[in-house]
Order: sequence, then C-alpha cells, then structure tokens
Amino acid sequence: MTTRTSQILLIVSAFVTGLVVFAGVFLYASGNFGGAGQGASVIGGPFKLVDQNGHQITDADMKGRPFLVFFGYTHCPDVCPTTLFDVSEIMRALGKDADRTGALFITVDPERDTPAVMKDYLSSFDPHLRGATGDRAAIDAAEKGYRVYAKKVPTDKGDYSMDHTALVYLMDKQGRFIAPFSLKRRPEEAAADLRRYL
Repeated sequence: MTTRTSQILLIVSAFVTGLVVFAGVFLYASGNFGGAGQGASVIGGPFKLVDQNGHQITDADMKGRPFLVFFGYTHCPDVCPTTLFDVSEIMRALGKDADRTGALFITVDPERDTPAVMKDYLSSFDPHLRGATGDRAAIDAAEKGYRVYAKKVPTDKGDYSMDHTALVYLMDKQGRFIAPFSLKRRPEEAAADLRRYL
C-alpha cells in the first residue's frame, strides 16, 4: 500500500467517523437515540418555579395543552422583548384558542427578575404569557432540562448582561419537546401551526 493510498484511507476514515459522531449527537439531542419512538425527550422535564404573581408553577401546571417556552431576562435590550412581542402577536392571532395553549417566559437572571419585576415587565405583553422565576438552583435546573446556555457578562459600572439561548421551544400537551418554534413568519401562520397540537 502506497503512502498516498494510506493518506486517502486515513482521510476517508476520519470523515466517516466524524459523520457517525455527528449523527449520534444529533439523535441524542433530538431524543431519538435508541430507535424511532423509543427515546424519551431530552429537552424539557420537571421544574418548580414561581410565577409573576408569586404562585408556584411546575411543569405539571403546563400540561394538558401545547405551550411555548422562552428563556430570557427583563433587562434584555432587544431579543427578549422582540420575542415576547412576537409570541403576544401569536396569542392574539389565536383568538379564543389562546386559552387552550400556553406561553412561558423563564428568566435566566433570577437575581434581578423577582416576581414583582416580572409582573411589571409582562404587563406590556399578552396576558396569556406567564413569567417564571425562582432561586438560582431552581433556574439552573430548568436551564439544564431545556439545555439552555446562559452566562453573566460584566459590563461598565459594575452592571452585567446575560448571554443566553434565544430559542422558542414548542412543547406538546404532555410537556414533551416537539421542535423549535419559528417566529419568522406571519402571526397567523404561526398560530395555525400551534393549533395543530390542540
């Protein structure tokens, strides 16, 4: 076997190995690892938080209807308010069906986002949108369950912002992850998509 043939085989082998690893990671993250229909969702799961009215909220409270979940924070300058506005527009487009769905905004900044702060912030959006906060351990557990990345980033004058995953999760009536929910379409189209899971 020539040196050139050995190099080609090594490159092909590395490429195939990379494909196998990528496929395995993709199947694991999507909850399909172990066979079609056999894998439990690896996104979502139990949480115990506090809503904007100071009431306990758990994953069980959200079950029985499809719902959207978004992680963010009230001091967010752009992505969070834009996303919550888009979700509010979807709720408006749903009309009466909005009562049969849910939308949950979970903070990644519980140190600043108390229930009172969340309540004031969410007053600018659709009333179907429920906020959730809690102590750092409870928020960390929710972030881990939804595979959310969140990190405090220091800014000038001792303040900070939060880098975080900006994905909207679509969950079914049993609280299982279906897919990322696209907001890059007309509210009526997004509402029609959400209605399919009622």
